[in-house]
Amino acid sequence: MEAAISVVTAELVSRFISFLKNKYQSSLNHAESEEKVVQRLQHLLMRVSIVVEEADGRYITNSGMLLQLKMLSEAMYKGYRVLDTLRYKSLQDRAGFDKVSINDPSSSSLYLAIPFKRSRTYSEKDDKAMSLESDGALESLEIVVAHMAEFVVLLGGCERMSRRLYDIYLYTNNFMLGRHAEKQKLLTFLLEQNNLVGDHALAILPIIGGVGVGKKTLVAHVCRDERVHSHFSSILHLNGDNLMMILDHGRTMFGTMLVVIEFASDVDDDDWKRFHSFLIRISIGSRIIIISKLKRLARFGSVQPIFLSVLSYDELRYLSKTLAFGSVDPIEHPRLVQIADGFSKELHAMEGALVATNMYADVLRRNLDVQFWRCILDRGIRYVKRNISIYGVHPSTLLEQGHPVDITDFALHPLSMRRYTINASIKEESPSVTLGELLADPSIRPKEEFILISWESRIPPRNTFARFVTSHAEDTSAGSALHPGRKRRGVPV
Repeated sequence: MEAAISVVTAELVSRFISFLKNKYQSSLNHAESEEKVVQRLQHLLMRVSIVVEEADGRYITNSGMLLQLKMLSEAMYKGYRVLDTLRYKSLQDRAGFDKVSINDPSSSSLYLAIPFKRSRTYSEKDDKAMSLESDGALESLEIVVAHMAEFVVLLGGCERMSRRLYDIYLYTNNFMLGRHAEKQKLLTFLLEQNNLVGDHALAILPIIGGVGVGKKTLVAHVCRDERVHSHFSSILHLNGDNLMMILDHGRTMFGTMLVVIEFASDVDDDDWKRFHSFLIRISIGSRIIIISKLKRLARFGSVQPIFLSVLSYDELRYLSKTLAFGSVDPIEHPRLVQIADGFSKELHAMEGALVATNMYADVLRRNLDVQFWRCILDRGIRYVKRNISIYGVHPSTLLEQGHPVDITDFALHPLSMRRYTINASIKEESPSVTLGELLADPSIRPKEEFILISWESRIPPRNTFARFVTSHAEDTSAGSALHPGRKRRGVPV
């Protein structure tokens, strides 16, 4: 009997050891496989990003090339997201099933909240999903790279844009914004010659898109191009509300003009005809760009409109990450990259979050600390939840419609803010605080009403995005008007 037990025990131990060896070998093979995928992704992304950057610095008029450039960009942004995910997963695996030392000062509640060990079922599902996604990203990149040779040859025949030192300094911001194909379409529209000699017809291009998707940013970027500047004698920016004021200044206007008009509301057809006829009389070969969120204004266009949609998640993620890290290599801060993904998900839900993306990035870039980033993300999430709980609407929608929003979670004090137009006299009278200052130290908030500078653009025309902040008591009536009869529901602090 004892001999039989001894044999069975030996067999079980032998099988267990064999199982551990196989599992260890499988783990090694899986790690080696992931490492090869990471290396392949890095190689392909380097090749694609070089071509995309080169294409962004040339004048492209071929519609087929523009379509291929869009495909290259989309594959590139997706590839960068998958690459970051694989890198962070590798870090977790090396740390031992997401284990983070409690004594590590750089760790935060985000990581301590992750279970010490994932269940086997969850881990297998997670690994399988990641494997499928990485395979998909690799396949997309390999396909676009396989068809890239002809594109590169044709690209060599496209005229190169001239860049000054200042343009090179700004290039990163412009490049990572994307909109490569849209930028090229706009350049082609502005620089093409009239088909007929003596043709007095005005070329009109509507650029249509939601609030905050980057319509004015796109136009401002293209208007800085040297060829655009030299092509037009003047660039005139108008507001749709005072469109007819141009009739009073006709004698001072001459030459080929570029007229950029921003419409917040529709315009009467008769007024548009008067404006159109006036420009035809005083200017030959001029161009008009219409900027609006209203699709019906596309009826005034003489060419196909450019419709700007919300940036894809992968593109917005690339933008927000690059802005947040600035000149610092994200590879050195893998935990921050994961938190940056959390910001990207929140920002993408806002549908037109370019200003908010820059706003958060400006704050995060000042302090590359895991705990600080996680704290700002938590406060941003609570800010959204609080306003949805109170008003039933996302705060970005409230601001767009002119309603106040609750910023208690930003200021750690019951405050409301609303849209605000800065003018010199009021700015001198009212104290101002930047959002970064308020988030870093809520105690600096002024006791009275103040102006909150959400973000100041670092590139021309250096727009300032400001909000007017008041106490909750002064905005009670506004909140009641938004949802009459609706009770204010509390949000835990």
